Amino acid sequence: FSNVRNMKQLEYAILARRVNQIKEGLKQGVRKPYKEIIDVSWGDPHRAGVKPLSFVRQVVTACIYPQLINSNKLPADVRQRAQRLLGECAGGSVGSSTATAGIPELVHRVSDFIMRRDGGAPSHPENIYMSSGAQWALTVTNILNVLVNREASTRTGVLTPGPCYSITNLSIMELGAVIVPYYLNEEQGWELQVEELHRALESAKGVCNPVALYVINPGNPSGHVQSRKSMQEVIRFVSEKRLFLLADEVYQDCVYGEKSEFVSYKRALMEMGPPLSDTVELASFHSASKGLMGECGLRGGYVELVNLDRAVMKYIHNLFSKDSCAPVLGQLALDLMLNPPQPGDPSYPLYNAVRTEKRSCEVVNSLLGFYCQPVEGGAFAFPRVYLPPKAIQKAKEVGMKPDTFYCMRLLEETGLLVSPGSEYRQKEGTYHIRYKSNIMEELLKRLSSFHTQFMKDFS
Repeated sequence: FSNVRNMKQLEYAILARRVNQIKEGLKQGVRKPYKEIIDVSWGDPHRAGVKPLSFVRQVVTACIYPQLINSNKLPADVRQRAQRLLGECAGGSVGSSTATAGIPELVHRVSDFIMRRDGGAPSHPENIYMSSGAQWALTVTNILNVLVNREASTRTGVLTPGPCYSITNLSIMELGAVIVPYYLNEEQGWELQVEELHRALESAKGVCNPVALYVINPGNPSGHVQSRKSMQEVIRFVSEKRLFLLADEVYQDCVYGEKSEFVSYKRALMEMGPPLSDTVELASFHSASKGLMGECGLRGGYVELVNLDRAVMKYIHNLFSKDSCAPVLGQLALDLMLNPPQPGDPSYPLYNAVRTEKRSCEVVNSLLGFYCQPVEGGAFAFPRVYLPPKAIQKAKEVGMKPDTFYCMRLLEETGLLVSPGSEYRQKEGTYHIRYKSNIMEELLKRLSSFHTQFMKDFS
């Protein structure tokens, strides 16, 4: 179990400070074997050089500057979409405020999207809340505020996976709750195994009172896509143990494994039928700030709540009401993600090209001392690095964790910034790095050259 102080001292912060120093040195003419730093450590594809989707930027631009709607500078479908969206904004302007839950028409279209995605399973707009992305600070925090009992003698616990997005754990602990870690099985492709959930729950006895289970599908940073069978086992587990299920599904549009298919937890639950479909409490999250869209600057996401008591829903509504409404541009970006261009639309060919991207681990796995499980979905690769004993000893001498030491050397010698696995809770005695999985060519070129030399230096 971790505490907030340790989480605030994230390993990435050590690298971030050095990045700033290197950038300043490059500006002042310091000679390096590279001219710029390539940052592939974050989920922001634009920071790593990926161009934003033209359709999204064009519609948003027309909404901000409506004069473009009557010009021929933009495709017809772009102008039509912008005109419709502006008509749904209060006062016909993106500068107007919106209802706390979101622009009503957009919320209804989120509901329609969920029903299409889940094979017609009912989705009710009053159970959907728009937010500034699916970020924990505004969305999950409001829900956990209902679950965390700060007055109880035993602290509240939340089961979270390892590896796990680090901000998730930090946000939970900032609420005063305890992280109960369960580990995904790397040897089985980062599979979530219910036996491990039982072990984690047993480990919490005498430490905290677990009230919720947090899952990430597709995985971040593991890249694993859960099977329907695995999800059904998880649903039975939370039902038996009376846990609230928090499903982070922000990368659901990023599934590219040949045998992988995204199934939402809402759909899996509804297909299981009563009594589970009527009793298991679920919160499902999606976001335009991540995944296929990658519009991290256009903050827009939603949470759908399932099977919550009416009194609890009223309390959650009050919690969301105390926050400002989600940014209008973020809501528009979310709507564009859920209702993209269709075949025959002028913007469809370019938009659809993004969905055909392939991820491969073959080159990484060809490097001595590297192994990466197949990346089935999500935005990241999380390969294991087998570090020589001399490298581990050298890391201890300089006061760094071994994976941070590796990432620092990689940064210094190649200008490539990746994240150390210790930031995401890797198993004791294993070392990983995380990087954006669709930034491949330049990354692998630099990584391959560095890693070969690194292994020679410390062999």
